[in-house]
Amino acid sequence: MRISLFITCYNDTLFPQTGIAVVQVLERLGHTVDFPLAQTCCGQMHYNSGYQSEALPLVRMFVEIFRDAEVVCTPSGSCAAMVREQYPRIAAESGDPKLVAGVEALLPKVYEFTELLIKKLGIEDVGAVYPHRVTYHSSCHSLRGLRLGDIPLRLLRKVRDLELVELPESDQCCGFGGTFAVKNADTSTAMLAEKLENIAKTNAEVCTAGDNSCLMHILGGLHRRHPATKAVHIAEILASTDEGAAS
Repeated sequence: MRISLFITCYNDTLFPQTGIAVVQVLERLGHTVDFPLAQTCCGQMHYNSGYQSEALPLVRMFVEIFRDAEVVCTPSGSCAAMVREQYPRIAAESGDPKLVAGVEALLPKVYEFTELLIKKLGIEDVGAVYPHRVTYHSSCHSLRGLRLGDIPLRLLRKVRDLELVELPESDQCCGFGGTFAVKNADTSTAMLAEKLENIAKTNAEVCTAGDNSCLMHILGGLHRRHPATKAVHIAEILASTDEGAAS
């Protein structure tokens, strides 16, 4: 299968290793990955901040760039949810029937990374090896928007040598929420403190999730309070093997 990678802004700018990990996993499973170089932001930041008119050109670009893709994969529940939940509304409000049709045709092809592995490819064991104690944070968009349920956990349970520890209140927001963390800094900090306390209870070496936006927020707190615990995207765990198991 030819899979088109939508890397997202956060990963492209700050966490390129996540995109590399996605490619490694998919190619190891026998698929071909292409990366449309013209891709840019999905428009989530603009739309959620009230700049709907500025988001529209980005929606048009996304639809045009990935129009001929067989499957689109993104290592971000947040961006996948933006496309699924908001693109139909944005297209309808634009009054452009061509855009509406383009969104309708594209939506069934768009998958979050872990969702792609299990729902589309039917694979739970990707041949990963990761000798660490790991806990999983359910990001809000993955849990409530995409309704991934236990999909990421099913993948983690199949990783050899990985000890998976349940995170207390794993369904609670970490406090990031994009611009929420900036506009409501005190509330965001309090929510992060609760998340850090729960991570500490697990004695995990690694906290993982499907969104680097959440993990960036969590990592900032861990660096100050629990520096021995890392924050690692689930794609990087699934990409790890005997030859390159993370230390």
